[in-house]
Amino acid sequence: MNRSLLFKLGTIALLILLLMIPLLLINGLVNERQSARDDVLRDIARSSSYAQQITGPIMVVPYRKKVLTWKTRKDSDERYQEESIEQGRLYFLPERFTVDGDVRTELRYRGIYQARLYHSDSQVSGEFKVPANYGISDVDAYRFGEPFIAVGISDVRGIGNDLKLQLNGASLSFEPGSGDDSFGSGVHVALPAHDSRDEQTYAFAFDLKLQGTEQLSITPVGRESQVTLRSDWPHPSFVGEFLPSQREVSEQGFTAKWQTSFFATDMQDALSSCVSGSCSVMQSRAFGVSFIDPVDQYLKADRAIKYALLFITLTFAVFFLFEVLKRMAVHPVQYALVGLSMALFYLLLLSLSEHLGFAVAYGLSALGCVALNSFYVSSVLRSWLRGAAFGGLLAALYGLLYGLLSAEDYALLMGSLLVFGVLGCVMVLTRKLDWYGVGRPASSAPLNS
Repeated sequence: MNRSLLFKLGTIALLILLLMIPLLLINGLVNERQSARDDVLRDIARSSSYAQQITGPIMVVPYRKKVLTWKTRKDSDERYQEESIEQGRLYFLPERFTVDGDVRTELRYRGIYQARLYHSDSQVSGEFKVPANYGISDVDAYRFGEPFIAVGISDVRGIGNDLKLQLNGASLSFEPGSGDDSFGSGVHVALPAHDSRDEQTYAFAFDLKLQGTEQLSITPVGRESQVTLRSDWPHPSFVGEFLPSQREVSEQGFTAKWQTSFFATDMQDALSSCVSGSCSVMQSRAFGVSFIDPVDQYLKADRAIKYALLFITLTFAVFFLFEVLKRMAVHPVQYALVGLSMALFYLLLLSLSEHLGFAVAYGLSALGCVALNSFYVSSVLRSWLRGAAFGGLLAALYGLLYGLLSAEDYALLMGSLLVFGVLGCVMVLTRKLDWYGVGRPASSAPLNS
């Protein structure tokens, strides 16, 4: 192999490395624009309401317990009993817990950025079964306070209706605050007086209109919990430790149903840990749905840039094949201009996708890049036919790139087949090429000499 060919290959490799500089700058711009979008999302959530998590309802019974402790006097060794009062709370989870909700989404704009809010309209119902004397054996030592039902709502600014609890046919008004620090912010309602010596059953129901951003989560507090959500959002991302037992997703939205039991959630122990000061276990039992776009234009642009080096290399390989097969000299500057146009494709893609959507932006950016390079290469290679062939190959590469971006699960397979196919084409086209003769002067004067 002569020095001229080695020099040309080395120059092409150096150009590919130099083109990584604008690609890195464009990738940094993608991250910067994504960060700006995330700041807008947080700002809109701060002025409306954040992601919502519903915990409850949970029945809380305050108590005061008389405790007798034996002690010994130091001066006479006489034993005596000292009485003290211990304060605490009993917690009861519902036997049955049901949520039936409809969720509507809407877009809020700030400049070119948008945030997706949701409005849920849910019917919460269920039943408490409270044992006689609240399950306490030495009931004479206890004095029970006024019981209440607490509902934890992570951001109460999103509550959109006047909450009324239907309890055994009676209507009770909720009050602000969950009434218990363990559940954070929320609402609570005091229960009417009753005879604690008898077993009680409380059938409850209330409507909850709630606004939030990004995610809606529900903690399955019942011995048997059943949650059904319907929405117009066609790209749900189900989150939490429990996936829906049934779900239907279409272009018009989704319907999802969760069903859990105490055996699966171990909610009683999780509640005990929460009351003791560690609510992370109980919060982790929540499940729900995320309303954010799983693959937005910034993530797609970032993924496209990851293939930039491969596609610039393939384009240069096609350019080099034209050069060696047609014995035409192509200047490194012409390689650089073609490579720079391909790097700027990603900048066009990013800027247009913020206004037109990713698919339209990709089509326009690819069309512009293919048209520009076809026109330029037709002059470089002295043939409109060769320019059109180069443009066709470039268009096929962009089509394959879009396929790689759309089929994330098969991206590695498609990319491997693409590289193998290109290598096979190069080997077939150059199987009779005299590589020792590449770089020697052609019979006619080379172009751009």
